[in-house]
Amino acid sequence: MSISAQSIIRRCVETLQDTTSVRWPISELVRYLNDAQREVILHRPDALVRNQTITCAVGSRQALPPDGAKLIEVVRNARTMGTRRAVRMVNREILDAQTPNWHALPGSDDVLHFIYDPRDARVFYVYPPATAATQLDIVYAAHPTDIAEPADGALFTAVTGNIGVPVIYGNVLQDYILARCYMKDSEYAGNAQRAQAHYTLFLNALGAEGRGTLSVAPNPTGNPNQPQRAVG
Repeated sequence: MSISAQSIIRRCVETLQDTTSVRWPISELVRYLNDAQREVILHRPDALVRNQTITCAVGSRQALPPDGAKLIEVVRNARTMGTRRAVRMVNREILDAQTPNWHALPGSDDVLHFIYDPRDARVFYVYPPATAATQLDIVYAAHPTDIAEPADGALFTAVTGNIGVPVIYGNVLQDYILARCYMKDSEYAGNAQRAQAHYTLFLNALGAEGRGTLSVAPNPTGNPNQPQRAVG
């Protein structure tokens, strides 16, 4: 199920009472919509998750696909005729201490471990180093695809395409757009407060959705490869 970008923009122009798009051009609202989608991923990288089989680069250093924002998990080896062996995270400091030259080891078609540093979110390393035949099933947070901006002077009916995040974020996107719109007109009485109120709704909704997701997840204490998180 998907929701059209046009429906989001329509709700916004109706709320703003600017259905002819004089004060807030539609192209501007679409830019705010694209910003909103990116900010959702900033706060909730799990809002747009991809499960994909990748062919590794030769060596230990690997990169996410072009639309990748952050690595979430390396699941298993994925060669059709391979072992499909699970891949586990390992602490790089331990590996560096025990086998300092591990980056230069002979390549293997199957990977045993992966190493990840969240400070370099689009890169991970594999042990042993990969060959040209190595394939992995990975899970990553993706960047949403931007909605095309209509021509100047267009009405909301000119907006095409679907939002890039799941439909449950439709109201969240609307609050972000309204916050940006009222911020633009913050010199008018009450608009600064309206902008703050909508941005607070945006943040609160993202937090509530996160708590709800964890509360019903099959493993609510979090990924066993990551520090456990409390629900609440």
